Amino acid sequence: MEQERHSYRVNHLAQLESEAIFILRETAAQFEKPALLFSGGKDSIVMAHLARKAFYPARIPFPLVHVDTGHNFEETIQYRDDYVAELHAELVVGLVQDSIDQGRVQEEKGPFASRNALQTVTLLDTIEDNHYDACLGGGRRDEEKARAKERFFSHRDDFGQWDPKNQRPELWNIFNGRKHHGEHFRVFPLSNWTEMDVWQYIKAEKIPLPSLYFSHKRDVVHRNGALLALSDVVVPQEGEEIERDAVVRFRTIGDMTCTGAVYSEASHMDAIIQEVATARQTERGTRADDKRSETAMEDRKKEGYF
Repeated sequence: MEQERHSYRVNHLAQLESEAIFILRETAAQFEKPALLFSGGKDSIVMAHLARKAFYPARIPFPLVHVDTGHNFEETIQYRDDYVAELHAELVVGLVQDSIDQGRVQEEKGPFASRNALQTVTLLDTIEDNHYDACLGGGRRDEEKARAKERFFSHRDDFGQWDPKNQRPELWNIFNGRKHHGEHFRVFPLSNWTEMDVWQYIKAEKIPLPSLYFSHKRDVVHRNGALLALSDVVVPQEGEEIERDAVVRFRTIGDMTCTGAVYSEASHMDAIIQEVATARQTERGTRADDKRSETAMEDRKKEGYF
């Protein structure tokens, strides 16, 4: 019985890998200048790993694009640079700070300010400046209800906006990448993957990850139902509960001002997989940015977010 379960897991992951690689190759074939959106999080790392397999022995035929808020974890930036060097890939970085300096966006004020929402303008400017006609993303349908509405090939209009009611059918995995001038596509090869699939694949492929994903000690503050790591940009406010040397890990990685940790003793891959199997909250349930409104993610996606 255990052998049968193992065989199912292997076959299941092989099928997901094959589907993702097919979509990566289809993107390279249909579009003139695609790019892979790379945050340094586990999903984008798996995407880059799949791209390396899809086009081996050639290099990945498109750049890795990172939108840097300036408030990223140091571990994420170091991992990004090391991994890009290992892949011999091109890295393109869009800086939110540049968008602020140019007056393209206005930085939020107040003790709970975040740059997370400002990424949209920086991303769209980076796409336009580099003439990308397709951007590969690591979004999965199991993450959040807005992402569940996405197709593999997700059309964006000439303003970079997403209309969930105006997407194209994808019967028999036939993808329509036709577009008008100024429009582009977001492509999601991991759409059918779950968080568990991602972790099992990472284990099977022995993919290295940033240390943030594993249990470690960190000073945190309890804010709006999230555990935020104390830093230069996350400063405790009056009345907030501070916890020193909390044993935590991160299920997602993003801007420090909105990426929440979880209490966890999971310091290795098997422990994380077991933890994910018993979790009652989705990984994005730790994200403070998704708590700003009931439709926060969908609103941002309509504006051009990932």
